[in-house]
Amino acid sequence: MTIHEELNQVLKLLKQEKEEESKQFDLLLKELSIHQRVQRGACWYPIQLDSTGWSLGEHPFIIIEKTKQLDKPHKFRAGQVVSIFSEKQGGEEIEEKGVIYYIKKNKMKIILYGTQIPKWLSGGKLGIQLNFDEKSYKEMERAVVNVISAKNNRLAELRDILLGKIPASFNSEKSNFELPNLNKSQNKAVYNILSAEDVALIHGPPGTGKTTTLVAAIEQLIKRESPILVCAPSNSATDLLTYKLAEADLNVVRIGNVSRVEDDLLIHTMEGVLQSIPEMQEVKKMKIESEKLRRNAQKFKRKFGHKERQERQENYKEAKELMSQARMLEDYIITKVLNEADVICSTLVGAVSKYIEKMTFKTVIIDEAAQALEPATWIPICKAKKVIFAGDPFQLPPTVKNIDAAKNGFNVTLLEKSLLRLQEINLLDTQYRMHNTIMGFSNLQFYNNQLKSDDSVSKWQLTLVDGSSSSPLEFIDTAGCSFEEKINPESQSFFNPEEYYILRQHLDNLLVTLGEQNISIGIISPYREQVIAIQDAILKDLDHFPNADIEVNTIDAFQGQERDVIYISMVRSNDNGEIGFLKDTRRMNVAMTRAKKKLVIIGDSATLASDKFYADFLDYCDENGAYGSAWDWQ
Repeated sequence: MTIHEELNQVLKLLKQEKEEESKQFDLLLKELSIHQRVQRGACWYPIQLDSTGWSLGEHPFIIIEKTKQLDKPHKFRAGQVVSIFSEKQGGEEIEEKGVIYYIKKNKMKIILYGTQIPKWLSGGKLGIQLNFDEKSYKEMERAVVNVISAKNNRLAELRDILLGKIPASFNSEKSNFELPNLNKSQNKAVYNILSAEDVALIHGPPGTGKTTTLVAAIEQLIKRESPILVCAPSNSATDLLTYKLAEADLNVVRIGNVSRVEDDLLIHTMEGVLQSIPEMQEVKKMKIESEKLRRNAQKFKRKFGHKERQERQENYKEAKELMSQARMLEDYIITKVLNEADVICSTLVGAVSKYIEKMTFKTVIIDEAAQALEPATWIPICKAKKVIFAGDPFQLPPTVKNIDAAKNGFNVTLLEKSLLRLQEINLLDTQYRMHNTIMGFSNLQFYNNQLKSDDSVSKWQLTLVDGSSSSPLEFIDTAGCSFEEKINPESQSFFNPEEYYILRQHLDNLLVTLGEQNISIGIISPYREQVIAIQDAILKDLDHFPNADIEVNTIDAFQGQERDVIYISMVRSNDNGEIGFLKDTRRMNVAMTRAKKKLVIIGDSATLASDKFYADFLDYCDENGAYGSAWDWQ
């Protein structure tokens, strides 16, 4: 298959994925009642308008707040397109579209697509629901088309290098480059990034300091070029990068939507940076005055003759001129802010933001590249002279909704293709997170046993009040206990109440034997229904440990995080050996490598062992004396 045939196949699969997601949205929204949408987390209703204002450009924003179903799980995320609707008396429904800027508990800030705040938002029963995001698909499609048609330019060269047609080149100068705070493999990766003329690849397994390495490389790069564009697939990953770069005292500007709303992040967003610039106060005054003139022109007048018509035209003209001046000054300030930045951070799709649409970058860095659909990855590459990929193809993969598209390779990322086709790959080989026994199974299964544990973590364990150590790995087998899985007919997600009871007993005992120690605990399940059930029960069941630091969530939510202790509730238990999407071993790799000092997995060996990966894991537990029975905890 030629490069152009390969890319045309990607384009075809992208269209299949778009059709599938559009169809799923129709099923989720068009055929369900408001109550059903709320129950599925696709709608907040009712809501109330908290405040309004104006964001950058002429777009207004609103902040809305839930009035019912508080703190319940939902599908809303920063950057998603939503519809705000009002149910008027008589059944009439009107709506306005916008994009979520951020979510904080039961509040949501939305940037509206229009240039005015609709009057109907101040009355009627308001709600908000997800909307199909066609814009992201259009940008991905446009990027792939640009890559296919590229000829005799830098984009064509990068395309041919990344897809293995021509080799990448490196500066051949010898160097004794070494940063004292990095290990040997990290230093090699940084040097490789600095000497690369086209592409550099950083493979960072769990706990190996991928982000630390990237930040160190960026600190070196900005000594000779700026700004650098740094992208990630999700808002949360982009937020984390922004925070880490700011921590290193770099001048970083985050463009686009944010998932975190803490002050330490918001001050680095474009809005936050502009608020600290005195000239922006003048822009704000001009916009307010322009809006006043516009409102005056729209006022109803009983007597409306030539004089009034002339006065209205003058108000409209003055409002337009004032807004134009405000925009020119604002554009000048934004351009200055971006040109003076060390780093600009955005999501992959956010790289087409109007603030940087005309900019090109000597270096573009794409973090968490193993989670990114190939078409999305090409978006920032279209703006690059050199590309740096960082990620791990053995952790969370991109989400693909169309089964046929996935079978035909749409879930294969550009990072994975590049790792197979390029010669220079930098594997970070020393992990600083977990006990050697916790790391061992993943090391064997995914990394050809190439990883090693730093001495600072290789032997660390929890110390109990009696002075003994708690074993770093446990598998608690529920086989033969009749802990059958159950399914929620609405969400079609599995849960297992009895499995939670064993988890609760084990955790209760652990907290007792640890005494007053402050440790962090994560409880993970691959199934959202089990997560919801545990979240609802755990605080009540363990209320005698009010200071316990416990978080319950899905595998995806724990990506990039770590805890002293991790519990994993596997849920699946049936006579047919069916394990569903537990077959996605990359997802399990993430779950198993979040623990620092202790990993406890609870599951049915009879069901899990039908898959070789889990059969091998059970053998590993047995070899390490980590195998136990649920009967011991009943």
